[in-house]
Amino acid sequence: MVELKTDQSIDRMRAAGRVVAHALAAVRERAAVGVSLLELDLAAREVLREAGASSPFLGYRPRFAPVPFPAVICASVNDAIVHGIPDGYRLRDGDLVSIDCGAKLGGWVGDAAVSFTVGRARPEDLRLISATEAALAAGIAAARPGNRIGDIAHAIGTVGRAAGYGIPDGFGGHGIGRSMHEEPGVPNEGPAGQGTKLRAGMVIAIEPMLIAGGTDDYACDADGWTLRTVDGSRAAHAEHTVAITAAGPRILTAL
Repeated sequence: MVELKTDQSIDRMRAAGRVVAHALAAVRERAAVGVSLLELDLAAREVLREAGASSPFLGYRPRFAPVPFPAVICASVNDAIVHGIPDGYRLRDGDLVSIDCGAKLGGWVGDAAVSFTVGRARPEDLRLISATEAALAAGIAAARPGNRIGDIAHAIGTVGRAAGYGIPDGFGGHGIGRSMHEEPGVPNEGPAGQGTKLRAGMVIAIEPMLIAGGTDDYACDADGWTLRTVDGSRAAHAEHTVAITAAGPRILTAL
């Protein structure tokens, strides 16, 4: 069932979203050649601690996962698409990094992701990141009362495919509120005009994931979490928590 949030609840989600935005900014500022993924996780943990927020990622265990998630961020590098577990890997010159982070504050959750490069960027990585961000912007623009979930999916997919990128099937956005994952699901590709009708008060996380190689195929690492491209091509991920209002989409996880 889709829960409609009140204006007051959306304002509280905005407070959680600001924490997420600050955590992502702290991680991005900390990221540099030689810095480990565990150090990036620690940077996000400090922001959550100072804000009095908890992590909806830490200890999360969906049905597919063999173990609870052990960190407050997902850190996916190069050919990792999403759900990378932070470890001792030290960032190298030219790495493409995707960071996903959530925060729970006052009983409400925010969730967002960003992709960026470390050191000297490859032009093709910058194009991939730019297309992923454009797909996110297109999805957000479609998040208006009277539209349907399919309109968001179609907007995202159109941008991604036009740029020549792959889109991993079965992974996308979701409703969000008191829990990190609520109804409805928000695919990253699909026909316009179909799916759940969008209403003011709905809050969703919109999160395109694009694969540079053009294939949609992916595989899961032995850790049971990390999704990786099968051809070794790079991937990017971008996400915002968005409230659907009568005045249009309201991004809750911006700075």
